[in-house]
Amino acid sequence: MPSAHVTPDLQDDLVRLRRDLHREPELGLELPRTQEKVLAALDGLPLKIELGRSLSSVTAVLRGSSPGPAVLLRADMDALPLTERSGVEYASRFADRMHACGHDLHTAMLVGAARILADAEFAGSVIFMFQPGEEGSGGARHMIEEGVLDAAGTRPVAAYGLHVTSSGLPGGFFMTRRGPLMAAADELHVTVRGAGGHGSQPHRAKDPIPATCEMVTALQTLATRSFDAFDPVVITVGSIHAGTAANIIPADARLELTIRSFSREAHARVLEGVDRVLRGIAAAHGLDVEIDHVMGYPVTVNTATEAEFAAATAGDLYGPERFVWGPNPLTPAEDFSYVLEEVPGAFVFLGACPPDRDPATAPFNHAPDAVFDDGVLADGAGLLAELALRRLASA
Repeated sequence: MPSAHVTPDLQDDLVRLRRDLHREPELGLELPRTQEKVLAALDGLPLKIELGRSLSSVTAVLRGSSPGPAVLLRADMDALPLTERSGVEYASRFADRMHACGHDLHTAMLVGAARILADAEFAGSVIFMFQPGEEGSGGARHMIEEGVLDAAGTRPVAAYGLHVTSSGLPGGFFMTRRGPLMAAADELHVTVRGAGGHGSQPHRAKDPIPATCEMVTALQTLATRSFDAFDPVVITVGSIHAGTAANIIPADARLELTIRSFSREAHARVLEGVDRVLRGIAAAHGLDVEIDHVMGYPVTVNTATEAEFAAATAGDLYGPERFVWGPNPLTPAEDFSYVLEEVPGAFVFLGACPPDRDPATAPFNHAPDAVFDDGVLADGAGLLAELALRRLASA
């Protein structure tokens, strides 16, 4: 029988915590009010707690009744710079930030898992990783550098994380996959430098616009003609700017693009290929090009055995009909990837679409009108706790 148990009182406490976090979202690596609320929610539990030095993280270690291995459970805590339009009564108090990706639910679920496990019998240790800065700041990497993986005195034998979705999955359904789950994401900021001039005399200038347009087309050809269809890449030029008037040839043009890939090999190849294409086209036109590479998150890769273990545990707890295998990797990126580069583990999605909405059409994560169902908090907390208990028992 499952040993992780969520009481109605705990569910009510998690709803209150989640809504309190939702009302006062914070951005980036510094989340002082969120950190304060997490510490208050953990108060009284037999935890060894360490706070981050360069970010508002909370690392809590729970020791079992006897020595043994360690398991890590993670939740991200930061919000997004969006103006909320959800219409919920506990909406953000701030006009420029919102918990539009469900990190408030993740935080409450991990608090719930800590409370469940504090009353459980097990050998070993559980590390609770409350992490700021997932939305672009790489908070997981910062916490690893500050020692979260060694907080229990021994490296975890496994690490698990949950992520809710406001659509795509029915409420209460779990999904993961073996191997690559989410993409690596990189940005390139490109400046094509020529020489400005009068629009009536292009031969006396070095026009960067035609070369820039050629680059956009060539990058799409690179993606579709240089990579295996079963190990694809996505290249999207999301911003292109040049010029100020119809009769002025500008001195430079600017591109900003995002690159997504699903394997370490494709990641290395696409970055090299994009660099080669951009420099080659610029040289062919007699222009210079500056390329600023903003390294994003690596590919999120589930260990196959840990993904299977998470699937079996979810099925045992909530019924096999509430678990589905993901057929393909997802193109968003996730900084739990840094943890999975160091420790075997699995990242699992949990549908949090409200019951009165259609998962196929409801606004997705990052939308200002996204709404997440509090009813899945107990499910997420229960799964995290059970994953830790079963994994420690089998180690």
